[in-house]
Amino acid sequence: MPVTEEHEPVTVEEALLLGVGLWNDERLFEAHECLEHVWHAAPDADRDLWQGVIQVAVAGVHLQRGNLDGAVRTLDKAHRRLTPYPDVHRGIDVEQLVVFCEGAAVALRDPGAVIEVGFPEFPAMDDGPWFTPDPSALEPPSRPTPVPGPVWDRPPRGDGRTPPDPRSDER
Repeated sequence: MPVTEEHEPVTVEEALLLGVGLWNDERLFEAHECLEHVWHAAPDADRDLWQGVIQVAVAGVHLQRGNLDGAVRTLDKAHRRLTPYPDVHRGIDVEQLVVFCEGAAVALRDPGAVIEVGFPEFPAMDDGPWFTPDPSALEPPSRPTPVPGPVWDRPPRGDGRTPPDPRSDER
């Protein structure tokens, strides 16, 4: 039996729910893979949020594999990405993630400490987490957001960035 499973979510919302469930089951490698669909579909204003969330999961993968230095470096990166966001954003308790990044990094840097960093459940608020392709939206979208195709399968934008997936309603 494989250590990880392949997941093929059809919508970004499905990828998010699957990623949260895998995170809470401490299947952090698979969680980060699912959450990458959310990050790739996110509007520019939310990209650092989702990348920071993913980096926390990746730090957990490092912890699971005993790579304490990798965990600390990744927690520091996540902390830098998450701190500009409000305490709660898109139904995510960003403050909880920031506090976890700070506390875990301090504990992992202490050479005399006994390392028992408990990995938190996904920091979802009562109304979330949720994704929106519109950074100004105050609520989740009413229709599912298709998972974008691979980055290499999309034509480049005029500004050198990858465009929204043409299968989506973003135009």
